[in-house]
Amino acid sequence: MKCAPFDYVRAASVDEAVTTLSQADGDGKILAGGQSLVPVLALRMARPSVLVDVNRIPGLAGVTPEGDAVRVGALTRHSALVEQTHHPLLADAARWIGHTAIRARGTAGGSIAHADPSAELPVVAVGTGATVTVAGPGGTRQLAAEDLFVGALMTDLAEDEMLTEVRFPLPTRWGFAEFARRHGDFALVMAVAAEVEGTVRVALGGIGAVPVRAEAAERVLAGGGSLREAAAAAAEQLTPTADLHGSAEFRRAIAAEMIRRALTRAGLS
Repeated sequence: MKCAPFDYVRAASVDEAVTTLSQADGDGKILAGGQSLVPVLALRMARPSVLVDVNRIPGLAGVTPEGDAVRVGALTRHSALVEQTHHPLLADAARWIGHTAIRARGTAGGSIAHADPSAELPVVAVGTGATVTVAGPGGTRQLAAEDLFVGALMTDLAEDEMLTEVRFPLPTRWGFAEFARRHGDFALVMAVAAEVEGTVRVALGGIGAVPVRAEAAERVLAGGGSLREAAAAAAEQLTPTADLHGSAEFRRAIAAEMIRRALTRAGLS
């Protein structure tokens, strides 16, 4: 299949991009890496009237340390996240994204804005307590990653807004674990454990519509419980989505093991 006809605008600035989106009346899409959007267009599952190419906008790429956090520009490629050393957790998680060609084109902002519940970066964002910067016709706003994701492939972004930057806090200890049928496939379950400002945060992906905090595990750890107790407590409270890749009970069991591995890798045993 081929894409349905559309107008193409190569934006030179964030202002031009959001203005174009606003003029599209909800029928515009942002083109960055295109690793999620282009297949959807080719299958005609989406038929936007306007594509806004943001790849030439200056200042939207790069990983910049800032005190106890790093700022990641929306156009930062996954391959750059793998290669950077400022945020090891991001580098570790990005290695699991697709394959070399996908990592060379896919972007951090695109992955988070796409909000696939089985994608790595949204889970890292929730697990570390990241905040996102969003630009729109009325200016910019910041919101927590946990508030950005509202459903599978759904975010709090308005039709005329674009994500420009993500601020990831630097954990003092961290661990990442993922279970997929093959390396590069979408995760069936993944877990992030991160100690941020003295508090251990645990997040899971692949078990529902959005990345979720495993708050039961966090409470057990705060009370001095073991890693296995924390993993078991989290699994008990999960209501995973069942599909052709695995039952809810299967995902619950895998989630417990991924939590245990992430916590172990974080050195929290």
